[in-house]
Amino acid sequence: MPPTNPDRIWQQNHCGIYRLDRPGERWERIGKAMPDDVGDIGFSIVPHARCDQTAWVFPMDGTDVWPRVSPGGKPAVYRTRDGGASWERQDRGFPVEQGWFTVKRQAFCGDRAEPQGLYLGTTGGEIWMSGDEGAGWRQICAHLPEIYSVVAAPAR
Repeated sequence: MPPTNPDRIWQQNHCGIYRLDRPGERWERIGKAMPDDVGDIGFSIVPHARCDQTAWVFPMDGTDVWPRVSPGGKPAVYRTRDGGASWERQDRGFPVEQGWFTVKRQAFCGDRAEPQGLYLGTTGGEIWMSGDEGAGWRQICAHLPEIYSVVAAPAR
């Protein structure tokens, strides 16, 4: 749920990306707007701290590839700023090829800074961060075991 709108719920799972606006009772599959060669399969979604129209996802290959990895070995976060009607690729700083990892359910989070910071941990044991709402990414830790959870500490 975005902090600014508790009646909006975002969800990404192995069936796609969805949004529910209460009091509605039906989930809308907004992931159909993702590029066809990427798809909308994945596990993690992060809502923006101040804009209920904005959220980020980290998609994974939903075909026959196992374990699930970044589509084509080219990891990227995708951001919507219009409630899921469109998505933009944010990959600056990630490997441009051979990035065969993914992000598990609890391993992608955001902080409440301005601009909002984003943090993700990978199945390859890396932690990545963006201090500019996904425009650029940098690896801040490597050579760890598979990352299952990442949490941003609250600002003081």
